[in-house]
Amino acid sequence: MQASRNAMHPDSPQASREAMHRWNDVVAAAVALGRALAARGWMIATAESCTGGSIARALTEIGGSSAWFERGFVTYTDASKHDLLEVPAEVLASCGAVSEAVAARMAEGALKRSRAQFALSVTGIAGPGGATPDKPVGTVCFGWVSIAEAPHTATMHFVGDRASVRDASALHALRHALECLPADRTTPQS
Repeated sequence: MQASRNAMHPDSPQASREAMHRWNDVVAAAVALGRALAARGWMIATAESCTGGSIARALTEIGGSSAWFERGFVTYTDASKHDLLEVPAEVLASCGAVSEAVAARMAEGALKRSRAQFALSVTGIAGPGGATPDKPVGTVCFGWVSIAEAPHTATMHFVGDRASVRDASALHALRHALECLPADRTTPQS
């Protein structure tokens, strides 16, 4: 049986180039967000599940990022979401870890447990397993919150392999974070 001409082996040079291109896009989005945060005198905290820390990695790819990256939480299990970010066990049980309710609480928890003025969160199903009938592989929920603001949430459905879903999730989280930043705020006095 012959593979489709369009199918690509994950270790092929073309797959490697595509993965590098995706990562470069993620880093470019992180740099743009970092500049916007620095202009406000703000810092960011991240709360990641399915992306496993790749957003924090992208945000710290450039020198000087300590001026605007405060900390990151990788909370892969329900217990870690509860322990580190104070996501209520009842919300995890009733909504599931991959839900906008949990994404909102993760972002709020990251903001509360840091010295940042802005936080983002990601929780999803990168695959290849973990899907349910109502939450297929590629379902990812996001949360963004800034001080004195209610969280913004979204759910996206990405296609592709595990790496593609994770990169697409990181890119969406960073790009939308830039859109969620209030336009005219600088660091408030605490």
